[in-house]
Parts: sequence; C-alpha cells; structure tokens
Amino acid sequence: MNELVSLHDIQQAAARIRPVARVTPLLDLSVALPASCAAKRLLVKCENLQPAGAFKIRGAYNMAAQLSAAERARGIITYSSGNHGQSLALAAHLLGIRAVIVMPTTAPDVKIEGARRYGAEVLFEGTTTLQRKARAEGEARARGLTMVPPFDHPWIIAGQGTIGLEILDQCSDVATVYVQVGGGGLISGVAAAIKRVKPAVRIVGVEPCGAPKMSTSLRAGHPVTLDRTTGVTDGLLAVRPGELTFPHVQALVDEVVTIEDDATLNAVRWLFKEAKLVVEPSGAITVAAAFAGAGAPLDGPVVAVLSGGNVAPDAFARYLG
Repeated sequence: MNELVSLHDIQQAAARIRPVARVTPLLDLSVALPASCAAKRLLVKCENLQPAGAFKIRGAYNMAAQLSAAERARGIITYSSGNHGQSLALAAHLLGIRAVIVMPTTAPDVKIEGARRYGAEVLFEGTTTLQRKARAEGEARARGLTMVPPFDHPWIIAGQGTIGLEILDQCSDVATVYVQVGGGGLISGVAAAIKRVKPAVRIVGVEPCGAPKMSTSLRAGHPVTLDRTTGVTDGLLAVRPGELTFPHVQALVDEVVTIEDDATLNAVRWLFKEAKLVVEPSGAITVAAAFAGAGAPLDGPVVAVLSGGNVAPDAFARYLG
C-alpha cells in the first residue's frame, strides 16, 4: 500500500499555504434548515470563498511552492475539469511560473476564463480524466514541463487536508463531516487530518449517482475505471479514483454515499436562498447528503464542505429556476 499522508505533512502544508489560501468561514446554518432535514445542526465550510473560487488552491499552491528552481523554470502542466486548473494557474502566477492546463472539451467557460485570466495556456482534450491526463503527460514529455496532478499526489493531498485542521479548530465537537469525492484528493486530505486528531469523527464521502467511481472501487477492493460518468457536478465526474487516494479512502473514510442530481440542485437553491451563498453543484452535493442523512447517524454537529463556487451566471440562473 502507498504510504498515507501524515498529520505532520498537513501541518507543514498549512504553514506553507498561509500567505495565499484563506482560512474560510464555517457558517452555522441550522436556523434555516427545513423540517425534513436529517441533520439538526448543520455548518458549512465555505471553500467557495477561496481565491480562484475553490478549495483547490490549497493543494495546488502547496505543490507548486515545493518545486525546485529547475522544475519551475521548465514550467508546469496539469489536467483538470476546471477548478484545479484555475487554482494552479493562480499559484503559478504568484510564483512566477509558466502554466499549461489541459481541460475537457466540455469545461464551463467560467473555469476556462478563470485559468486564462491568471496567464495560463489552456488546451482541450476529450471529456474524461484519463483522456486529458494522457494529453497532459504527452505535452509534459514533449515540452519538458513538470506535472502537477489534480489529486493523486501526497503534496496535493496534504494541501487539501488543511481544511480538516481548520474544521477541528472551528468546531471542536464536530461529529460528522461530509466531503465531495471526485478523484479523491480532497476527502483523502480531510480524512487524514481529522482521523489522526479525532478518530471518532465520522467522515462520509459524497459522489454523484452518475459517477460512483469510489463506491464502485471500494466494493471491488481496488480502483475501478467506469465506462462513463454523467451529471451536473462537473467537478466530480472522474472515471477512476487515484492510486494514492483510493487507499486513503479505504483506510480513513467511514462510508461513501451517492446523491441524485435533483437533490444536489435543491441544495444549490437552498444555499442561495437561505444563506446567500453561490455554490456550484459539485460544492453543494454535501449539503444534499446532510439533508438526507446519508451514511451517518447525525447525532452532533454536522459539517458539509462547500468545495467551490465557480458556476456560470446563466447556468446558476437555470439551477435557481
């Protein structure tokens, strides 16, 4: 088994990213909960308020900042559905590094424009993680670029794990934490941080019904590649978990549940109307899981990570309906 990221790794990452990544607020939305909500006390971790609009700045900056001078000079490349690409573009801009981002042909304009705004070159390839990964690896070889993967690297996982440290600081009696599952970097880091400090806290992964790559892999006992993925949560549509993130989830996560798109869009609407928060579907899926009480006896404070808020105005208007 690959070695799991340590608490020390995450603590070092927290110090490294402090000048760039925000300590995002943990908002208590309990007073606004609908009567049908399974959670009685719900707090949301507002990563939609990060620079570049998503939690990804944590891992992207943590890795980019540790590259050697030679690696920085060659430039960096990644493959991303959008949020990691934007965040790496920002990290590269801050560090004076040339960046290339490979995005799917279906990437939302708001995420493409975000990466370009920070000076990155954007390339397009296919619709799946594996397709854009292959293109990025080819470009890296041909152009001598340094790869900064979106989730399957210990430095990326450690950066994302800083969210877990903040949750423990902001809600010392937290009982359950819902975390999105795309490729698995976010939940791997959050679980690694929280379980090392408070192992009794229940960690529940949440993925869309149209992209159950992690739950399928857990049942199989090894990473599985799905034939296809679909749904409104564009940031969570990876077809396969990472080779490093999978053992983290296997060892540290209590359960992984799946949520329908309709429930996710209801959560998008509720967060806007009741909390005045703009959250993309990938970010709101955890609130949908908390509403349903999926995967957990909700007997204490429940935290739902809002992973990002990068959503085009026209799409957001449709979601609000």
